[in-house]
Amino acid sequence: MRMHKKSHLEERLAECGTILTVADLSQKNMKLAAKERAILSFEGIFGNLNPVHLEVGCGKGGFVNKMAQLHPDTNFVAVEKISNVMIEACESALALGLKNVHFLICAAEVLPKYIGEHSIERIYLNFSNPLPKLGYVKQRLTNPRFLEIYKNLLIPGGDIWQKTDDEAFFDYSLQSYEEAGMHVLSVCRDLEAAPFEGNVITEHERRFMDEGKKIFRAVVRS
Repeated sequence: MRMHKKSHLEERLAECGTILTVADLSQKNMKLAAKERAILSFEGIFGNLNPVHLEVGCGKGGFVNKMAQLHPDTNFVAVEKISNVMIEACESALALGLKNVHFLICAAEVLPKYIGEHSIERIYLNFSNPLPKLGYVKQRLTNPRFLEIYKNLLIPGGDIWQKTDDEAFFDYSLQSYEEAGMHVLSVCRDLEAAPFEGNVITEHERRFMDEGKKIFRAVVRS
C-alpha cells in the first residue's frame, strides 16, 4: 500500500534542520554517489567526542530516541531513507530535547558519503525488511555488499546488534556474517525467553511479541 505524503512535510523537515541531514539525491547512481564525500563531523554535530552508535532503518525513531535518553554519554546517528517516516522520529527527538541524536535521510548504500571510515562503535539493525523473494537478495541489509560497508564504518572491534522476527532472514544473516569474515559472538532464537539487560523494545518488537512470534537476536563483531 502506497504511503500518503504527510501534510507540510518539507516545512516540517526544515524545522528539524538542527538535528537532521538530508542526503543529496542529485546523483542517481548509488555506486557513484557513495564515492562522493560529504562526511559529517560528529564533533561539530554533538559538540563532543563521545562514542557514536548507528541505527540503519530507524523508522519512527522509538528505539533510537529511547536509547539516546538512556545513554546520554553516547551519540546516536539514525538513518532512514523514507522522509515520510523519518519526520516522526525527528519531531519526537526535538520534543524530548535530545542533544545526542542526529538523523540522516539516506539510503544505506550511500552511507560512506556521509559517515567516515572507522568512526562507528556499534550498528543496530532492528527488524530490517527481510525481502524474502530471491530477486531482492542484494537489497537485504545483511547482504554481503552492505556488510562490507558496515565493516568500513565500524571501529576495529566494533559490533552489529541485529534483531528480527523472521527466522529465514536471521539464518541468511548468520551465514552472510560468517562469509564476510565477521565473528558471530552470540545467537538468541527467543529473546522473550532469554532477555538481556538493557534491551529497548521497538514498536515492531512489541507487536510481534504480542502476536506470539519469536524474536531472534545476534551480536556480531567486525
